[in-house]
Amino acid sequence: MNANEISVKDVMLTTENFPVINKNTLFKESLEHMNKTNLGIACVVDERNKLLGIITDGDVRRNLLKVQKPISAFFVDDVVSHCVKNPITILPDDKLNYAVKIMGEKKVWDLPVVNNDGILVGLLHLHQAIKKLLEKDI
Repeated sequence: MNANEISVKDVMLTTENFPVINKNTLFKESLEHMNKTNLGIACVVDERNKLLGIITDGDVRRNLLKVQKPISAFFVDDVVSHCVKNPITILPDDKLNYAVKIMGEKKVWDLPVVNNDGILVGLLHLHQAIKKLLEKDI
């Protein structure tokens, strides 16, 4: 298999390996989940696992600076009130080269992977993608 044949599904993290949180999860709990994986991202889903948005370390920083309320007040909010509601996504069968190109153009490190119904099936992290592409070019 050459680098042009690698699909996103061959490299993506499965939903057990990154934070996937319910839309009603408290913001504080969301941060705790993000902290455990050191990825700096959590995907927010509904009861059917449909992707509703993402929250990243950068989103947290921007919200803290933009919204003028005490930090303790953020902690009791539902995470869905602070997430990016229309994140850039990719399909499992999309080619890895295409995904990395999108990540570069949009300046993102992670892409949620969804099926045609918008159900979250994984997460493509830039480090794993580049590592896989470099293995194939050597």
